[in-house]
Amino acid sequence: MTDRPTSPGRSRRKFTVDALFEDTRPQARGVTDLRDAKEIALDRIVPDPDQPRRSFDQDRLDELAASIRAEGVLQPIVVRYDEAGDRYVLVHGERRWRASALAGQQAIPALVRDVPAERRLLQQLMENVVRDDLNAIDRANALRTLRAQLGDPPWETVAEAVGIKRSRIFQLLGTGKLSPEAQASIQQGELSEKQSRLLQGLSPARQEALRQWLVTDQPAAALATRVARAFRDHPLADDASVDEATAALATLRDLALVSDPDRQRSQSIALLAAIARARSGAKGDRASLKRLSSLVGTKAFDPQRFAQETGAISRGLAELALAPDRRDTAVDEQLRALHRAIGALLGDEPGA
Repeated sequence: MTDRPTSPGRSRRKFTVDALFEDTRPQARGVTDLRDAKEIALDRIVPDPDQPRRSFDQDRLDELAASIRAEGVLQPIVVRYDEAGDRYVLVHGERRWRASALAGQQAIPALVRDVPAERRLLQQLMENVVRDDLNAIDRANALRTLRAQLGDPPWETVAEAVGIKRSRIFQLLGTGKLSPEAQASIQQGELSEKQSRLLQGLSPARQEALRQWLVTDQPAAALATRVARAFRDHPLADDASVDEATAALATLRDLALVSDPDRQRSQSIALLAAIARARSGAKGDRASLKRLSSLVGTKAFDPQRFAQETGAISRGLAELALAPDRRDTAVDEQLRALHRAIGALLGDEPGA
């Protein structure tokens, strides 16, 4: 048997087995199938015990589960194969895995990666820390673990590895000095990391009093900052109880808030009394006036604004002079406080 001759100038076309299965559709142009893309049964996947995230918001998990029921998992998770346990261990995407289980899914799309141990935590940190998707307590713990895995280098090296400023790292690490109650509030989402900075450096009793107020009332940031600063310097015994600290904080809070006439009156009388006491020149009295001024948001002296506000006071006094029957003990108390403060500023405090 002889080979069939070929036409001159024509070469025989060669085929491979792979070519028989090649996708020749237009949409396949420029597309390469991933060999490590899988759909894996949920019960074959386990969480990474070294995962930085330690808490998951149930409401957000429920929302993600509802989305998965409607649209499926839009982004594959990343896993690694653990040969010893014959299982897949999560590298990225634990929220999607948990939400898929809540959604009643049996399997989940996944990419299988062989990630070295020293890179896994770094990648998990990058996913969560850079996206600000991890609470401050868990982030700080993860950074400490990462530093240990890297051989305890300076924090500057850790900051460079995860792309975070050194100052930001120390802000996160500061949360580790907070009370267990404050740390739990951060992990549960009741207290933001920024709010928690107001607690740092306070005694346990002051910390707990301030934490309770921040969690319960959720005051505006500017008000919380003013009250916290005044509370930090407020005279209070070192062994004061939480109840005593809470009472002191309530006093400062009420002075800072001017939402009704009674609180406005209390604030004015307290500030005028502090002005009168500061006449003595004693360091403590002047420091008290400074703290109270900061608490109520006093601005730097401005002659033009002073003239305007003095005009408002004079108009109020004229109204009172024309309607003496409206005068009561509360008005008299404010007049006497104003009288003493003006006398103190003039250097000749009048009598009560």
